[in-house]
Amino acid sequence: MLLDLHVKNLALIERADIEFGDGLNILTGETGAGKSIIIGSVNIALGGKVPRDIIRTGADYAYIELVFSVTDPAKAELLKEMDVFPDGDGMVIISKKIMPSRSVSKINDETVTAAKLRSITSLLIDIHGQHEHQSLLYKSKHLEILDAYAKSQTQALKQNIADLYHEYMAVKERLESLSMDQESRLREADFCRFEIDEIENAGLKEGEEEELSREYRRFMNAQKIAAGLSAAYDAVGGDGIGRALKEVNLIADYDEKLQNIRSQLYDVDSIISDVTRDIAGYMDDMSFDEEEYYRIEKRLDLIHNLQAKYGDTVEKILASMEEKKKKLDELENHDLICRQLEKELSETEHKLDGFSQKLSEIRKKASVALTKKIKESLADLNFIDVEFTMTFKRLDHYTPGGFDEAEFMISTNPGETPKPLGAVASGGELSRIMLAVKTVLADSDEIPTLIFDEIDTGISGRTAQKVSEKLSYISKTHQVICITHLPQIAAMADTHFEIAKHVVDKKTVTTIRPLEETEMVNELARLLGGAQITDTVYQNAKEMKILAGTTKL
Repeated sequence: MLLDLHVKNLALIERADIEFGDGLNILTGETGAGKSIIIGSVNIALGGKVPRDIIRTGADYAYIELVFSVTDPAKAELLKEMDVFPDGDGMVIISKKIMPSRSVSKINDETVTAAKLRSITSLLIDIHGQHEHQSLLYKSKHLEILDAYAKSQTQALKQNIADLYHEYMAVKERLESLSMDQESRLREADFCRFEIDEIENAGLKEGEEEELSREYRRFMNAQKIAAGLSAAYDAVGGDGIGRALKEVNLIADYDEKLQNIRSQLYDVDSIISDVTRDIAGYMDDMSFDEEEYYRIEKRLDLIHNLQAKYGDTVEKILASMEEKKKKLDELENHDLICRQLEKELSETEHKLDGFSQKLSEIRKKASVALTKKIKESLADLNFIDVEFTMTFKRLDHYTPGGFDEAEFMISTNPGETPKPLGAVASGGELSRIMLAVKTVLADSDEIPTLIFDEIDTGISGRTAQKVSEKLSYISKTHQVICITHLPQIAAMADTHFEIAKHVVDKKTVTTIRPLEETEMVNELARLLGGAQITDTVYQNAKEMKILAGTTKL
């Protein structure tokens, strides 16, 4: 669950620290007080888009920190598989520092990419805003909801299908790559043979180019080498060291310290004699074989030409030749290989179709139970005489999830044929339908924290009361965080926060604080009565809070 939210220098928030509790956490406040900033900060920390000018005016950076507690051993193990290791108390800390030029996200002080951040946090928290409600307009979301409901029956089967699908597509793509007419195939085979012969006839050896390049460089610079050695010979070939040694020999017996100098001169004289002999020997052996020079030059030109065509090293050229031999084998045995691939494709497709058919049957059976529960939940949310079903259509192709295309259908008026959600449901109805779905999935949904934003769009009265009861029901197995402006929903709060906007030192700041029991009643009265709170309004708020407590039992 989400234990703490810390926000600093974000939009109107100078600093905010929120300690969320178990159950239903409600956030309320005047319009424009900054409720959306709170949920927005969570979204940003989870890898969402960072709006422009989000850093508070006058600040160098903005900072968001989320502290999660992971107590489920299975979830902790999943996090470890993703290289995230909760501390000894099961804590996972997610932070984001937003600077004018860039942003940095960290998990437990380790910098992570946005993609990794989203994959990790998807295990910990789920945010349902207006965009999430709108996702119900897409058929793919419907099948996703069904598979989540029937996960215990479909998970292993879907993995088998995904593996078979990738195998099927690989065989299909290879078969398609071999599809060409006989004339083209013969032409390509001839070209492969030409290239293979060209490489084989070259008789390349590993390391050959480096050795030839050294020899070629020596031939190219033979004149410079000869001139340099001649000058070096003249420089060391004099008798300067010999004379120095002779003079020191004459005086060495007069002082023991001169013995070391004489010894060094002997060493130098010996070294110079060796160097002189080596230089003379090298110069005697030097020759310029013009035929060898042109042989090396021609050989290097051949190697460089092959490198330009097949790879920049001899190793790559030889590897390219092996690939071309494989390609030639495919071309020469085209019909046999195609028959083998067609057989393999047919067998894989048969397996894939069988598994997909089995998955489809499980889905159709599960959809009856799912839509029945959603229909019951919708009735609780004040959808009168609602019909809610699911239709299936077989796609003309396979996917990693089988061949099903499924869609929720709804009718909100008696006698009307159920139609797709997008053709019937309004924005407010979509939010309630999503809430109904979440209520049904509550027992199987493994994500511990759910955030609902704008769940009360377009509702009031008895419907609002029903929505509050559903949120309370979900909060028995999940931590729920909900922003609302309706007193019926706010009354259900286990923990209630007030978001307010103030002017401090001529600057607008947003603050958030938890409310005590009496303050919760005051806030409910504000939501009920608006600008003027009478005794009657206050008594109504008090009674609403008492009734909410009774309802939650």
